[in-house]
Amino acid sequence: MLVGSRTWEFENKPVIISTATIGGPFEAKGNLPNDFDTLHEDLWLGQDSYEKAEKIMFEEACTKAIEKANLTKENIQFIFAGDLVNQITPTSFAARTLAVPYFGLFGACSTSMEGLALSSYIVNSGGANCILTGTASHNSAIEKQFRYPTEYGGQKPPTSQWTVTAAGTAIVSDKGEGPLVTSSTIGRVVDMGLSDPYNMGAAMAPAAVDTIEAHFRDKNIDPSYYDLIVTGDLGKIGHNIAFDLLEKHGLSFSNTQFRDCGMMIYKEDQPVMAGASGSGCSAAVTYGHLLNRMKSGQIKRLLVVATGALLSPLSFQQKESIPCIAHAVSIEAPE
Repeated sequence: MLVGSRTWEFENKPVIISTATIGGPFEAKGNLPNDFDTLHEDLWLGQDSYEKAEKIMFEEACTKAIEKANLTKENIQFIFAGDLVNQITPTSFAARTLAVPYFGLFGACSTSMEGLALSSYIVNSGGANCILTGTASHNSAIEKQFRYPTEYGGQKPPTSQWTVTAAGTAIVSDKGEGPLVTSSTIGRVVDMGLSDPYNMGAAMAPAAVDTIEAHFRDKNIDPSYYDLIVTGDLGKIGHNIAFDLLEKHGLSFSNTQFRDCGMMIYKEDQPVMAGASGSGCSAAVTYGHLLNRMKSGQIKRLLVVATGALLSPLSFQQKESIPCIAHAVSIEAPE
């Protein structure tokens, strides 16, 4: 199953039999409202904290994915999931409600593909036949933790990004109908010494490039193999850096073939500075918009490279630089 040094090829081709995406009011005004299963009008979701609202949002995404697959939670053997809030409490508390065996993950904004890669590995090797994976983020909860509470009204530089309020989940099975997970390349931590939490795209771009290069090297294929290659949430700054670095290293893509989830989810006139971020960004765009395009026949081969900045408020206060990671998963339409 191991190809090259960092890539798993899934010979049994686990199937994504169901997905679900939940979004907030700002996402309802964006580019992709029709690709969400549910869009909430209130950031609070009827809760008394944003963290609790994120928990509810993730629970809804889990429940919706299970319903769409015509399953019950008793059919789900494991959950692989995580988020950005301290000690991934929204996800863990949601797993408490669901009462399904649970692996808590933290890969920052790379968690969506980290979970899909691990779920596919377990299903492919016979360790389970039905796993739920996903992640969520909430703008106000994450702004409060990593930057300033939204009520503070602090001005942000043009390099900063807007945390998505969204949850995205998928059910990976050993049989059924749906897109196939064919391989995954696991990222390594890359740190180029950047320390500005308002310029995450630039910090994460080298990690994305490192994983993309490893994927094509391990599989010995050309970039033209994929109809679309998307990074998680590099935004305009990081996407341009990654594009230039890949070309410099001999991997050429067209602007339509190489895209970024953080630049797809919102409209140009929304005040998101350099684009979107948050662990819910790549999860919502992939499990909603991109897989809908695959099901309609517009995409046959897709490589999703979710990127994550592995910092914390404490590491920033201690003047640490920002270590980053990216995990890639290839998803293909069934023949």
